[in-house]
Amino acid sequence: MGRRTHVGRRGFLTAGAVGALGLNLGDFFAIRAAQAASNKYVTPPQKAKSVIHIFLQGGLAAQESWDPKPEAPIEYRGELGSVETKLPGVRFGELMHRTAGVADKLTVVRSVTHGEAAHERGQHNMMTGYRPSPALMYPSFGSVVSHEFGPRKNLPPYVCIPNAPNPYAHSGYLSTAYAPFSVGSDPARGDFRVRDLERPGFVNDDVYHRRMTALETVNGRFTERTASDAVAAMDEFYQRAFNLIGSQHAREAFDMNKEDNKTKDRYGRNPAGQRMLLARRLVEAGARFVSLSYGGWDHHNDITNNMRRQLPAFDQAFSTLITDLDERGLLDETVVLVSSEFGRTPKINNTAGRDHWSKVFSVAMAGGGIRRGAVIGSSGPTSAEPEETPVTPEDLAATMYHLLGIAPEKELMAPGDRPIEIIDGGLVRKELLA
Repeated sequence: MGRRTHVGRRGFLTAGAVGALGLNLGDFFAIRAAQAASNKYVTPPQKAKSVIHIFLQGGLAAQESWDPKPEAPIEYRGELGSVETKLPGVRFGELMHRTAGVADKLTVVRSVTHGEAAHERGQHNMMTGYRPSPALMYPSFGSVVSHEFGPRKNLPPYVCIPNAPNPYAHSGYLSTAYAPFSVGSDPARGDFRVRDLERPGFVNDDVYHRRMTALETVNGRFTERTASDAVAAMDEFYQRAFNLIGSQHAREAFDMNKEDNKTKDRYGRNPAGQRMLLARRLVEAGARFVSLSYGGWDHHNDITNNMRRQLPAFDQAFSTLITDLDERGLLDETVVLVSSEFGRTPKINNTAGRDHWSKVFSVAMAGGGIRRGAVIGSSGPTSAEPEETPVTPEDLAATMYHLLGIAPEKELMAPGDRPIEIIDGGLVRKELLA
């Protein structure tokens, strides 16, 4: 009987969104296990409603971007110069002249540090706020936000553009119901569309609503026969999937044709520009956490020309995103975080690049209760190590959660009834707060 019910329920879900959300009946007990534990904590006031996390995978060199060293010898500073910003005495890399013009809206942390110089381990650190463990996969920031708040205005709570950038952007020990909704296509493409928001051609409004009614009937009978909190929870996720594909508001949020050409040009007609424009559209429409990736920044060779190839598009898109959010009144309620898994070596190597370096690197933050116009910490004269105010990935994560109104010390229940704090040991860094 249970098997027939399983097939029947899945049979209703032909529109695609459920698959994208990673739902199946095997998630029942995972969802139940992922409920919050009962430790004591104080929920902070919410200052931010959304997050845009721009993850520059590969290891962005701070020396060529956020933290140039114009006074260092050439083998340390590299071939690129630097530009003045709106902050007195603060300089960015020469290819970030537009971002220099919005520095008064940013906080740059130049003293981020951890000890993981391998890509996978650094990615885990910077996507979850936890050092990797062989015993447990931790959930990404977006999955925790999805777990804590759920959807808003029928938008998926956690969206990745174009896809999850690495395995650590997923739900970890939480149910796959909290995994990201991946757009699956680059919004810079002329034929961009989100496949999983499209109903099959044979599913018109009448068919859609009949299936909704039928699903409700099946759900009711199934729930009556199976008294389980997990079953009720999964019913809610099936309902979310139908709400998503049935929502004109959700479909329009992903529709890049709603943006005029002037705005598209302002961001840049390239992957960096159009991904950040879509991120703005999504948080404006109600998405809680949008993660996007752009480029590859693992520049062991020829870092100067690689930066010249990639960084200008980021510079245009990012500066426009910050300005656009501010002009729309969204920046004060949206945390924007630019991070990478680690930085690059202080000294240029013998192939004109920089190698992995996790002792010190930079991230940039803005909005949602973050200070405007600040530089926190120092990497010393050659970017060798934190000279002052070291900041860890746990600190960054704790601060972000605090601004979202999530207590970092709150426990979630991992499989085996094991309570795990959302962040273990991270400090809410007052230096970052407005």
